[in-house]
Amino acid sequence: MELQTIEDKDYKGKRVFLRVDFNVPLENGEIIDDTRIRAAIPTIEYLLQKGASLVIASHLGRPKGKVDPGLSLKIVARRLGDLIGKEVKFVSDCIGPEVKKAVESLKIGEIILLENLRFHKEEEEGSEDFAKELSSLADCYVNDAFGTCHRKHSSVYGITKFFDNIAAGYLIKKEVSALSKLLENPEKPFLLILGGAKVVDKIGMIKNLLDKIDTLITGGVMAYTFIKAKNWEIGDSKVEMEAVPLAKEIIKEINKRHLEFHTPLDHIIADKISPDARYFATERGTIPHNWIGVDIGPQAIEEYTDCINRAKTIFWNGPMGIYEIDAFAKGTLEIAKAIGKREDAFSVIGGGDSAAAVNKAGVADKISHICTGGGASLEYLEKGTLPGIEVLKK
Repeated sequence: MELQTIEDKDYKGKRVFLRVDFNVPLENGEIIDDTRIRAAIPTIEYLLQKGASLVIASHLGRPKGKVDPGLSLKIVARRLGDLIGKEVKFVSDCIGPEVKKAVESLKIGEIILLENLRFHKEEEEGSEDFAKELSSLADCYVNDAFGTCHRKHSSVYGITKFFDNIAAGYLIKKEVSALSKLLENPEKPFLLILGGAKVVDKIGMIKNLLDKIDTLITGGVMAYTFIKAKNWEIGDSKVEMEAVPLAKEIIKEINKRHLEFHTPLDHIIADKISPDARYFATERGTIPHNWIGVDIGPQAIEEYTDCINRAKTIFWNGPMGIYEIDAFAKGTLEIAKAIGKREDAFSVIGGGDSAAAVNKAGVADKISHICTGGGASLEYLEKGTLPGIEVLKK
């Protein structure tokens, strides 16, 4: 089945319900990164050029079904208006008579942003009644919220049954194209770089990619979990003990396939996780008692850079250490820079921390594709599709 995109549809004179992902990071009531808003602009501009009016809907944060003024999308309406140079109207709910009235007065070329969908618990519950009420606001449906496509939420999944005219926006099209390239005949050698935590969340994706990759390198809690599975000393480093048996299983599968597999040759270790910690590089792969692994060491950086230099396809998810602390950020930033230099390779970054790292390293424009949804990208690579994408297919 083929994904239906906005280029396959007619929008002249139509009111479009556009689901986007405006789940932007906030600090003291201010937007600190508007990447997700910018990512939706090509779809917004295309629909307006084709003669549509837009009812835009999104979630923001985790209000747990209750109204939280600190998670209102009003601030996002202002930023979107500034970015596209056009007024974006705002309505203080996403369903109800007031919303209906505001939406019905929309003229062609006008935009309204609804209040946070997750102020209603029915959104995350996947309520059909809630989906139906949302659908009554428009003639057509477009989804461009890749980051929520792994959820069967009302505005992503259930709503599609109430429209004849449904399609994916440019962002979803781009995400699916990039991730499909990793699953369908990726150019060899294919390097998988995994860091961060949540090992259990990544096991399904690793298993699905084992027949496609040539090399796996690890950092962060992911590495300590695999090192523990090898029965090496990790001191007081953070480890996901419940994932150790799964890591042992993965190592067995890797050996069976004769794949190249690396845990760090050395580590940066600290006496505590703090900017004022004492820290140094170990001379070998084990970590002494009472010390914590906080980054990959110089030898590991060298070895991992060599793996990157040999790769033709690269997927990276998760930092190499506690990169939020500058003293422990070198491994993550060096990996980012090394990938940035490989402009002849196809590189995909999945996950917010890795995306932040390539931005911090100044190489974001050298990466082939940066995913806007970490969880969604991992699930896509595990299953080859997502619920919210399946319902957009012919």
